[in-house]
Amino acid sequence: MLFQMIYLAIGASFIVSLSNYTRVEVPLYLKCFTPFLGVTLLVEGCGRYLVNHGHPTYILYNIFTSLEFLFYLYVLNCIINNSSLRLMIRYIQIFIALLAIVNILFIQTDRFTSITYSFGCLFIIFFSIYFFYDLFRNAEPANLTKNSSFWICLALLFYYCASFPLLGLTNFLSNIPLDVLNNLHTLLGVMNILLYTLFIIAFLCRGKTPKYTSQ
Repeated sequence: MLFQMIYLAIGASFIVSLSNYTRVEVPLYLKCFTPFLGVTLLVEGCGRYLVNHGHPTYILYNIFTSLEFLFYLYVLNCIINNSSLRLMIRYIQIFIALLAIVNILFIQTDRFTSITYSFGCLFIIFFSIYFFYDLFRNAEPANLTKNSSFWICLALLFYYCASFPLLGLTNFLSNIPLDVLNNLHTLLGVMNILLYTLFIIAFLCRGKTPKYTSQ
């Protein structure tokens, strides 16, 4: 039931994102969510198929989570109003890509690459927090309900703050009681649903795009 709800949330966010895909005034990073969410649907469907047939899924999700971090860093690069941090994000994207390749091929070759995931979480959390810091120190009032970047950063901050201690330590949770693991899995599922629900809100925003948003 939880998987169906998550899959429905992803599907709904994908469908809603289509409404922005052909709009000229919508920034490029928002339009890129449409193919990204389409790929997410395919990956989740493939992952469920592998689980149902007794096959491991770590290879699939090791590759996808690494690409996911690169995409979200690109989004943050588009909405952060600081040229130095934007340049830093580009270097971090290169670092994450190299770390993912080395980790998959040589370090955590037969398990979920929690090292890459942990670094990715920390970077996403840091830049999301900076976005809010920069947003609220701005003297110019902003209508947050019509600010797509606000909802996207809120979604990323909530999700990765919750998933960091769960998936970042996933290779060390084998001795935890099954009931606890099930509760953690449920919590992660709820955070997934929240993530894509906040994305939907971001896609439905019709406010003015901030001037510093990358096109």
